[in-house]
Formats: sequence, structure tokens, C-alpha cells
Amino acid sequence: MKQHWEVKTPNSVAVERLAADVGVTPLLACCLINRNLDQPDVANRFLNPKLAGLGAPEEIPNLGAAVCRLMLAREQGEHVVVFGDYDVDGVTSTTLLLDCLGSLGWKITGYLPNRMDEGYGLTSVGVSNCVNEHQPKILLAVDCGSTSFDVIQDLQGKGIDVIVLDHHQVSNPHPPAHAIVNPQLANDDEPDYRELCSAGLAFKLVHGLIKAGRQSNIAGFEAFDIRKSLDLVALGTLADLVPLHRENRILAVSGLKQLNKTERVGIKELAKAAGINGSIGGFEVGYQLGPRLNAAGRLESATAAMDLLREQDPSAAAEMADELDRQNRDRQQTERDITEQVIGSLRKNFDPEKDFAIVQGNTDWHIGVVGIVASRVQREFYRPTIILGGSSDGMRGSGRSVEGFDLAAALRECDEHLDRHGGHAMAAGLSMQPENIDAFRKRFNEVVHKKVGGRELKPTWKLDALNTLSSLTFETVKSLDQLQPTGSGIHPVQVAVPQLEMDAPVRWMGKEQQHAKFCVTDGYVSAEAVLWYAAGRDLPVGRFDLAVQPAINSWRGRHSIQLKILDWRPAP
Repeated sequence: MKQHWEVKTPNSVAVERLAADVGVTPLLACCLINRNLDQPDVANRFLNPKLAGLGAPEEIPNLGAAVCRLMLAREQGEHVVVFGDYDVDGVTSTTLLLDCLGSLGWKITGYLPNRMDEGYGLTSVGVSNCVNEHQPKILLAVDCGSTSFDVIQDLQGKGIDVIVLDHHQVSNPHPPAHAIVNPQLANDDEPDYRELCSAGLAFKLVHGLIKAGRQSNIAGFEAFDIRKSLDLVALGTLADLVPLHRENRILAVSGLKQLNKTERVGIKELAKAAGINGSIGGFEVGYQLGPRLNAAGRLESATAAMDLLREQDPSAAAEMADELDRQNRDRQQTERDITEQVIGSLRKNFDPEKDFAIVQGNTDWHIGVVGIVASRVQREFYRPTIILGGSSDGMRGSGRSVEGFDLAAALRECDEHLDRHGGHAMAAGLSMQPENIDAFRKRFNEVVHKKVGGRELKPTWKLDALNTLSSLTFETVKSLDQLQPTGSGIHPVQVAVPQLEMDAPVRWMGKEQQHAKFCVTDGYVSAEAVLWYAAGRDLPVGRFDLAVQPAINSWRGRHSIQLKILDWRPAP
């Protein structure tokens, strides 16, 4: 699918001024302006994030009330159970709380629900199993619970205090918990921490507890180093795809530094199993560590991922990491099989003039991978996409949206066909009975059509600049590393490079010869270009323009510029 190119080139005077004031290359200055980091002080804070720049934990709604209740629980020896979630954010935030609070004197255990048997979030069956097993006085729901009114009301009625630590949308009316620590509850005139994921919120909660313990001169609190838990925060933040600005920028950058010197043998062994030989950055977390930690919860039980993160014996950790690696390969195969079925069917039946949304489901599909499949299908057809699999109580699925379309709001307009639903503008989860899927597909398509109107549903490459190949020097491209880690809210640098030609024959790479590598030239200099998953796609011919992500490629001690091709078009 050819895409629109939108080259957003800022005013040259503004670029030169920011480059001089901050001491960066013009291309980096251009990228900073395009990300609304156009003032020298703002740009400097972004490029040099410091932990001292984090806000006070008590600024988060209801965190103070949670701290008070948990400090009382510690004093009275009450049992606290952390009820987490089975994705990386849920596993890392649960692990962080268990490790930190356990070290600081709390009587605490953890519980992660089984995706297949207990469903998503604070379900009645999951909570019942948790309570029967652990008999807690306090249930600390992490990365879930913000919409679980009935379950929390029942727990509170049984004398079990519930604290919700979550970043998802909160139901109206709010669940009757002892405290809902959720930045979504902030008023417009209060500090905004909505970008934090649950791992970031767990870090904030522990920070608040440490402050309270130090103020009370409790032994052990003064010496406790919360910074050692930043490795977990980095994993959760980067894997959960939350916006990487403000607090998340600080936590991600500081967390990656901690991750590269982590003392957790489980993380070290997982990195070995993933084939990571060098330093760990955003790519390694997002595409190597994160998927392996997620694989446990997607196919079996997320407890295996949590156990690995907490394991202290290297040999045991190595075995556990190898098992997660195996599960990840199984997950990839399951995902590929379902994706091929969905895309194969759509290529025969998809009508871009009438199909404004995609809804596909099969009771034989594994619900643990439907979210990944939805992402792949959305990228292929660029439509709001929902993929559903089979579960014990009907069908459960995940949705992925396109820019400018609020998926969670759209599902609210389809409520009569659904059992449960919730999420964000760009991603959501839902459940329904199989007999309702056709009616839901029709209604959802109508809602999308109404919302998008006559707008063409076609993706756009947002490009930072128009650069000649000669201007992409080693120094210029290397300077772009200062934006790392990139992700949601801080997208990777993407530029247009005009008037190029092939400078050497195409070389095919990969186990299945699915990637294309070739040299391009502007007549003065040449550079290596790579088109990943090029099999079956049109390759550049004649004179052409490229939309690329420029990067430094390191191989066997040799460093060179490499252009990751996003799209191409004939040169005018």
C-alpha cells in the first residue's frame, strides 16, 4: 500500500537558532521542533533527563490514601496480595511491588490471573481464586480494576480493602475501592501524569511509601535504593507503548541505564536466550525481551515471567528463560497461522469502498495472540481492526485503531452486542457471544463510517525533513541517537531522500530470503539501504525518492550509515 508523504520542515531560522542554543546538529534541531520540543530549556530537559525532574508521588490522585493504608497494614502485619495483569506492564509492576514491599517489611504475595481460565482484569472468578488461595486483608489491584465496580464492592463488603493502582479509563460511577490511584482522575488544574503506565505508577507508590517510612524514621527505609527497580520500570514502560515524553522519558532513559547493569539474573538469562549480545535499548526491549515476557501470559501463565524476574539462581533462571523463548516461538507460529488466515480471507473479500472496519473471529483462534494479529492486519489494510478468538465464556478479542479514530468510544456505541469492553483510543479489548459477531460487525462498520466521513483511510508517513543523501553524514545520523528511546509520542526520525538510483544489484537476506539489501546513490555518494520483508513487494526502479529511517549499522567493528526503507516513489 503506497502511503501519503507529509514532509514537515520547520522554519530554517528556527532550526538554526535551536541548533545553536542547544548545541545540536540542524537535523536533530529540526526533529526536536517537530516533536514540540522547540524551546531551548524544554529541548535540554528532553535530551538530558534527570531523576530529579520527577514530580512528587503525592501529586497522583489518591496515592496519599494508598500510602496511609499500606503503612497501617505494615504496622499491623496485615496480609497484602498484589493482583496483577498478564502483560509485561502488569508483570513488571507486580514484581516491583513484591520485591520492594517485601524487602521493606510488608507481608505480601502476588497473584497473576490465567488469561484462558480467569479472563482479563479483576474478574469475579480470578478474584475468588485469589482470595481463596491467599486470604488477604488488602487486595492491591495493579494494571486493572478501574472499571470493576461489582467485584470491588463485593470485596469491600467482605472486609477486604481494595487499592487500585492503574492507568486505564475509570468507570462512572467509580468502583468503591479504598483508594483508586489512577492519574485519569486528575482535575484539569492538577498535575497530569496520564502518560504513566502501571510500572511507572508502582515506582511512584513505592517512592511515596519510602518517603512516609523515612519521615517516621522506620529502620531500613533510609538506606533503601529505589533506583534499582528502574530496570523493571523500563521494561514495563517501553513494552506498554505509552508516550515517551515527560515522566516516561525520564523513567525510560534512567531505566535503560539500570537495565544494562541489572543485578537480576532472570533478565540477564532472558537477554542471552533472546540473542542480545550488546547493550539493551528500546528496540531490544520492544522486540526481544518484551515479547518473551509476554509469551508466558499469552499462551500459558504469566506467573512464569514473574518467577523469572524474581529468580536468584542463575541455572534455574537459564532454564526458565529458555522455556519463555520456546513459548515465544510457539506464540509466533500461532500468530503467523492466524494472520495468514485473516489476511488471506480479506484479500479475497475486502472492499475498500464499503469496508470501513475489519472484524474477524473464530472460536478456534487462540485469544492470547489476537491483539498482535489485529496490529498486523491494521497495518496491512489500515482500518480499525478487531480480531476475536474463542474462550470458555464466548469470544474475546482485541482491537487496534487508526490515527484520529477513538476505538474505545466506538465500542461504547456498539454496547448492545458486547458482554464487556474497555480500553483506549488506539487499542481496546472486548468479549461477546459468537452469535453476535455478524450484528456487531455491521454496527461497528456503521460507526466507523459515520466517524471518518469522507476521509480517505490511508496511512501517512510523517517525515521530519527533506535531506540529500550527501547531507546524511555519520555525525548527523549519529546525533539522532540522542532522541532514543523512541516510540509512542516520540516517533523515530524519518526523512525523505530525493533523486536516487540503484548503485548495485539487490541482495536478498534472511532465512527465507525475505529481506532486500542494496546500495543507492545520488550521483555523489552511496549508502546501504534495507527493505525488510520485501518479498512480494515492488522494489525501487529508475530514479526514485525514498522515505527512510537513517541509522548507524554496526557489524564486526565496522560502522556505516544504513537507510531503513519505509516507502518509495518515482522521482519527479
